[in-house]
Amino acid sequence: MNDGPVYFAGDVHLGAVPPETERAFVAWLEHVGTQASQVVLLGDLFDFWFEYGSVIPRGHLRTLGALARLVDSGIPVVLLGGNHDWWGGSFLEEEVGLRFCREPVILDLRGRRTLLAHGDGLGKGEPGYRVLRSVLRGRITRWAFRWLHPDVGSSLARRVSRTRHRSPAALAKQVQTARFLEAWALERLIQQPDLNLVVLGHSHWPTLVEVTPQKHYLNAGDWVVHRSYALLEGPPGPPRLLPWQSP
Repeated sequence: MNDGPVYFAGDVHLGAVPPETERAFVAWLEHVGTQASQVVLLGDLFDFWFEYGSVIPRGHLRTLGALARLVDSGIPVVLLGGNHDWWGGSFLEEEVGLRFCREPVILDLRGRRTLLAHGDGLGKGEPGYRVLRSVLRGRITRWAFRWLHPDVGSSLARRVSRTRHRSPAALAKQVQTARFLEAWALERLIQQPDLNLVVLGHSHWPTLVEVTPQKHYLNAGDWVVHRSYALLEGPPGPPRLLPWQSP
């Protein structure tokens, strides 16, 4: 592993964003491939992803190819399962080469003990979703969904996805989710003395909060609206939160 920065991005929601957004994200992947020591994708890379036994969702070939090239060049890529793509699996791991994490994970990144999670179901927000989450991720539900024709399953997922909704109510809920996640992250940083950094996605709200010079909460934002990303360089510098502007 080289001494370059760790790059973070999340909530790209491929399949629910325009083609130019995916092209911009592929350009970002190609850019970080020249500099990164590691890439962390914080969940909801896809607006829907479900791996059947021998079938994967159609599309996003250039993104998958760019990710595979990163891995082949020696840059580790970690992908967290989000509430839209938690059902990833062996294709992403064995064919693309990603490390796919369905649950929060703690890693040492550039000398900082870092808690990584997508963010859905954390904190005091979204009580109804937490119940739905346990059902959707249960073995029986996954087994039953696998028997649906892939076209039917994909169509059903598109119908229930709210990514495209930009109503005032949806934005208000987004802000509320961001507040709950920030409170949850700050509590983790205060209660766990050995923890230096908490990095989340899910809220679609770019956030960087300094608790102390060595403790930060970071939310990398999204690519639906902000096209934001973050990077973490070697100590002692703090994380940086940036907008992506395609060359």
